[in-house]
Amino acid sequence: MLFAEPRLRESALCRARDLPERVLQFGEGNFLRAFFDWMLERMNRRDLFNGRAVLIQPIPEGACERINRQNGLYNVLLRGIDAGVEVETRDLVTSVSRCVNPYREVDEFLRCAELPDLRFVVSNTTEAGIRIDPKDRLDSRPAPSFPGKLTQLLYARFQHFGGDPGKGWIMLPCELIERNGDALSAAVLQLAQDWSLPAEFSDWLSQACVFTNTLVDRIVTGFPKDEAEQLTLELGYRDALLVLGEVFHCWVIESPRSLEEELPLVRAGLDVTWTHDMTPYRERKVRILNGSHTLIALCGFLSGKDTVRDCMNDALFRTYVEATLEQEILPTLSLPRAEVSKFAASVLDRFDNPCIRHRLIDISLNSVSKYKARLLGTVLDNQRKFGKPSPRIAFALASLLAFYRGQGSEDSGLVGKRAQGPYPIRDEASVLSFFQSAWAPAADGRCSDAFCTNLVTQTLARQDFWGCAMNEVCPGFARDVAEHLHAICNVGPRAALERLVGALATDS
Repeated sequence: MLFAEPRLRESALCRARDLPERVLQFGEGNFLRAFFDWMLERMNRRDLFNGRAVLIQPIPEGACERINRQNGLYNVLLRGIDAGVEVETRDLVTSVSRCVNPYREVDEFLRCAELPDLRFVVSNTTEAGIRIDPKDRLDSRPAPSFPGKLTQLLYARFQHFGGDPGKGWIMLPCELIERNGDALSAAVLQLAQDWSLPAEFSDWLSQACVFTNTLVDRIVTGFPKDEAEQLTLELGYRDALLVLGEVFHCWVIESPRSLEEELPLVRAGLDVTWTHDMTPYRERKVRILNGSHTLIALCGFLSGKDTVRDCMNDALFRTYVEATLEQEILPTLSLPRAEVSKFAASVLDRFDNPCIRHRLIDISLNSVSKYKARLLGTVLDNQRKFGKPSPRIAFALASLLAFYRGQGSEDSGLVGKRAQGPYPIRDEASVLSFFQSAWAPAADGRCSDAFCTNLVTQTLARQDFWGCAMNEVCPGFARDVAEHLHAICNVGPRAALERLVGALATDS
């Protein structure tokens, strides 16, 4: 039985069908549906917000059709450990009104600018999403990039409502890049200038709109395929959009204005912090939680692991993560050591959650931008503040380079191989093209010291990847990465990690 079966649909929508569309959401993927849309549901149930979200599919391929087929309805299944006891909650989310694919419904997409009650814009377009595309044009149908699409809508709204200051939007970007709201604001203002839009529009953006910086935290693993049949029996219908995540959630929002009354997340009992400075919160979360994910994901996957918990159940990988946190990550953080140590311990507990199957191949998406956002700052801080290398984080970059060794495929873009079989390498086209060319000389399988050194030198010189020339900023880092890459290629990722962990334990 489909989730959109009439009787069920009427029962689920009776409470929400008349609520206005107050949120525009760029991103229809698992995370936002299990995070922000779930929060909307919580606020609506308490009559605190009384609004729904229009979802925008930010890229040509996505879940838009499936969402509309289910009338925006789906279940969020949350699992975790509370006081040593496994807990589980299930929520039917009715806070999504519809999903629009701007690549197929561009006029409907542009009409969203005219929705009178629309007030908030939420986004999660991955770390690579807040970036202007050279092909962005005001008359594009639609603009290729997320900032391009947003600028099209903002300008259309400015025109439709005659620059009414009461019709501005509040932007809540959830992309995991530093000061995501500032980056989005800069991109929109740059496009306004590039497109020669009137100065009054830029003034309206500055005065009527708010670009907040935010930090999100919840592990969301997506649709639990291995439980699909059992969950269908328990629910009494098939929900193709059901999404699984952990019970833990946290959202830190930095805003120049007080927005708590307009978006009463705290009053709804949600773990949300409004602040004037989110920097210490961001560093703690990104470097410890997300950094640990990126630290082990690619090496773990190449070693035959499939989930974060698989890695944490292996003494070698657990030692690697714990030592990296203690020796390389925590010393760089500005919050008190006791506080960050406590947070790190809680993260390791979350990684051990038996209810969450966080797949390493999912974490591997856009690994280059993730490494920059999550681990590079730690490397730079260790160099600048303490004059220390980051050998374990260098190993993580070597694992990334090894993971990106693949062959071209019409369907998947680039496909790598591990002992357990082929896997997709998913990143921006320019990143995949670079690695395909860089690895081409090793097509016969041989990876000499000279080849590894050359590959690392080429990669670290890419300022478009890292925002700086890493060869110049951290002179010894390239040497460490090349040594680790040579070991990974010639003795295997696990044996290479064993060598590193053993050598560093001896040195200490």
